[in-house]
Amino acid sequence: MLRALGRRALSLILSLAVASLVIFVMLQAVPGDPAAFMLGLNAQPETVAALRAELGLEGPLPARYLDWVGGMLTGDFGQSYTYRVPVARLVADRIGVSAPLAAYALALTVLIALPVGLIAAAKRGGPADWGIMGATQLGIAIPNFWFAMLLVFVFAVTLRWVGAGGFPGWDDPLAALGALTLPAIALALPQASILARVLRSALLDVLDQDYIRTARAKGLSRRATVIRHALRNALIPVLTILGLQFSFLLAGAIIIENVFFLPGLGRLIFQGITQRDLIVVQSVTMLLVAAVILVTFLVELAYTLADPRLRR
Repeated sequence: MLRALGRRALSLILSLAVASLVIFVMLQAVPGDPAAFMLGLNAQPETVAALRAELGLEGPLPARYLDWVGGMLTGDFGQSYTYRVPVARLVADRIGVSAPLAAYALALTVLIALPVGLIAAAKRGGPADWGIMGATQLGIAIPNFWFAMLLVFVFAVTLRWVGAGGFPGWDDPLAALGALTLPAIALALPQASILARVLRSALLDVLDQDYIRTARAKGLSRRATVIRHALRNALIPVLTILGLQFSFLLAGAIIIENVFFLPGLGRLIFQGITQRDLIVVQSVTMLLVAAVILVTFLVELAYTLADPRLRR
């Protein structure tokens, strides 16, 4: 168990190191000089050079990379070129929107997918199964930004039940949750559709196993058989998808946050790109990649707990 844990921890560290190098090199290759962009077309070369030095854009790339990585390890992500404040402060302000939104969307995903997947598997081949498969196919096919705009049109513009966008802050938790509800639904629908189909497929594979037939032959009801025996053994592919989905929900909400004008990390990256604030884009991207890798690591640990054969 400890050996398996050590291998996965080493893989985690190597993945983070490679990801940081790729992100740094790719953003350095992006055309455009942030200093020249900030000063405008009429800036003197001497002024641009002075600003580049002030922003830390001078010097050999390996030294700048090591400075950046070393700073991140100590919690210093650098200073935003545009806002002239530490990037860590910007991230701290925005994570309070993105993380609850991702958690909210993930909870909705599980709450929708689990019963839907179970019903589809239990009613295999019946009208309920066909209906669920059709609905989930539609849920996967609909682009979430289009679905987000549809939600705004129906619930904010037509019915006026909620606001069309913005975030009031966490001083009023109910208002904050209300502001996050439509974005969370827009994010959760396609993920719930995927998860429900995966759960149905995994359950059908497990329900064909001999030990399930043995449990049924001993008089266990179909419902109890599914819940006690089949569901646990079908969890590994579901955990895989769930881990990837949380990563997507956290890192992939850029469009949804912009549709609803939410001041989250996705919107911060979008603003950083448009303003050539490369240190913000670089640092936030690295944080999101680190979150994805860490979630993957935790999912692998969950595999180990769910399947004892993986502890060897």
